[in-house]
Amino acid sequence: MAIEERVRELAGEVEAADAAAAEKARARHLELTKPPGSLGRLEEAGVRLSGISGACPPPVPERPAVVICAGDHGVLARGVSPWPQEVTALMVRNFCEEGAAANALARTAGARVSVLDVGVAGELPGHPRLRGAKVRSGTDDLSARPAMTREEASRAVMAGAGIAEELVESGEVDLLVTGDMGIGNTTPAACLISAFTGRPPSEVTGRGTGIDDETYELKVRVIEEALRLHEPDPEDPLGVLAAVGGLEHAALAGLVLMGAACRVPVVLDGVSSGAAALVARALAPDAPDYAFAGHLSAEPGAAAALEELGLEPLLDLRMRLGEGTGALLAVPVLQSAARVLGEMATFEDVGIG
Repeated sequence: MAIEERVRELAGEVEAADAAAAEKARARHLELTKPPGSLGRLEEAGVRLSGISGACPPPVPERPAVVICAGDHGVLARGVSPWPQEVTALMVRNFCEEGAAANALARTAGARVSVLDVGVAGELPGHPRLRGAKVRSGTDDLSARPAMTREEASRAVMAGAGIAEELVESGEVDLLVTGDMGIGNTTPAACLISAFTGRPPSEVTGRGTGIDDETYELKVRVIEEALRLHEPDPEDPLGVLAAVGGLEHAALAGLVLMGAACRVPVVLDGVSSGAAALVARALAPDAPDYAFAGHLSAEPGAAAALEELGLEPLLDLRMRLGEGTGALLAVPVLQSAARVLGEMATFEDVGIG
């Protein structure tokens, strides 16, 4: 079977969340010992968890895992980031050695950490946390030619889907958290978001690692050049991904698709995860039913992506690090949403009404 067909087959396995279970959860919230709506958006999070699991109350997602998808980018040669490409590989080693922010926050959330190398330039030493699925050593410069071929984009999608399937089928993971690492990856993320939302690059491009005004203006121009060159068609998501995306964005799209196919909640992190979720939705329109926006990244493209996906962020801490950090902080919120539905007494239980 051609690799593109495998992606389409996976997308076809994604079904809408269970509306009946979600409605039961809404009704149960009215029976719990609290004023209606008093827990705010925590209530809707629980409703969505019921829809995902098909049960009310939903199971508490107690076994989270963050998957940090890593890749490098040819567009970095245009000067869109002051950081050198070598930092990607160094940070992958840092994740493996438990020295990154993602590791600290994963410990707090009780989440296991896996790193997926789909496109890091150069070879990486083996490590139990590192999964090797390198499609190629970084993408091409998307402002001059397609970032990758359709086959490479499809292979990266299936690499992300593969690790998600492995984690869920192990029985040790019941919630997936998206993470990313790749110096320069907010440039392809902005390209993807602009292509799928129709918003101009100036509205969806941020400062990434904290670039100055001159570099920011260059970054916007590079994205504009790429979109003019490729004229990406959102009706052809794999084509868009191949032309202006990153290997880690493709892998994250696969993770979102597999999480949805397995009916497991997926917590999205920042702008790269939002871009990947737009790809996943273009492939499988019901995929966002299974996604939660962990937080609102300070990158402007993140807000645009979430609005297009119809997702409200659970947290807003003005973070923009990536790695899955913001999404990891939202894990206890989702666990709490499930516990409220399953562990609170009803008015009938306490003899009220």
